Amino acid sequence: MLSYIFRRLLSAIPFMFLVSLTVFILIQLPPGDFVDSWAAMKASSGEVVDPAQMADMRHRYGLDQNIMIQYFQWIIGVLQGDFGYSFEWNSPVSALIGERMNLTLILSVGTLFVTWAIALPIGIYSAVRRYSVGDYFFTFIGFIGLAVPHFLIALVLMFLAVKYWSLDVTGLFSAEFANAEWSWARFVDLLHHLWIPMIILGLGSTASLIRIMRANLIDQLYMPYVVTARAKGLTEVRLLMKYPVRIALNPFVSTIGMILPHLVSGAVITSIVLNLPTAGPLLYTSLLSQDIYLSGAFLLLLCMMTVVGTLISDILLVILDPRIRLEQ
Repeated sequence: MLSYIFRRLLSAIPFMFLVSLTVFILIQLPPGDFVDSWAAMKASSGEVVDPAQMADMRHRYGLDQNIMIQYFQWIIGVLQGDFGYSFEWNSPVSALIGERMNLTLILSVGTLFVTWAIALPIGIYSAVRRYSVGDYFFTFIGFIGLAVPHFLIALVLMFLAVKYWSLDVTGLFSAEFANAEWSWARFVDLLHHLWIPMIILGLGSTASLIRIMRANLIDQLYMPYVVTARAKGLTEVRLLMKYPVRIALNPFVSTIGMILPHLVSGAVITSIVLNLPTAGPLLYTSLLSQDIYLSGAFLLLLCMMTVVGTLISDILLVILDPRIRLEQ
């Protein structure tokens, strides 16, 4: 297992290098650069921008250099822990993305666990009791979760929370903890605000995972090995949990690599609606302003989350399924 993990981590190095190069090129494909976006913003407010000042800014930020020179300067800094400098915020990128990525990871991992805790038992129930009233009910709820946009659910929950429960549902902290140092009180305050974003972000993923679990478990329930095990006298619960559920979990587990980055990149509008201090809104504004180092750092970290999520899912698959373990 350790050699397998080492090989996967080793193979991720050239992959991340190619991803970083692709990301850096893509974010520079739109016409213009940060200075042009800055000048357009100034012009929209009636200010006159001196072309000499724009040229000076390009030279100061290194935007007048060749794109490959800019890339290698950036990636060498990334390898040393320096993600560059944000033009828009006049601050090092590391200082901007630090807490936002931490909060994003907390929200994403929490949403993932809640999603699994809800989807797994409901998927098993729907497969075992298929075409029952409960199965139809959860199917109906699942279709709503897949069809209704996250931001609309966020607006509905915000209205209900404010009108009927008198709760503050915007942001992840109360006003007194928003810029405070980490402490037990701040962590408890975070937990009080975390449940609504987790429900909103997890609803769509929960609905799709319920359908995946239900379909895969139904395929396994009528396999010959299940009939044989039942004929040998195994109880239904032990039979269900020992064989069919473990095998049906394979595609369930393999979705981890896709869910983690999706919870970040797919929640931009929801994060804006709920005013969440996560990576999504800052990534969105950095792309609009063509703040290349800030947006590049976020996209690189999202790709890294995909690599890590895929590795975690592969390790869990090896643990769950002996057939996969024998192939490693």
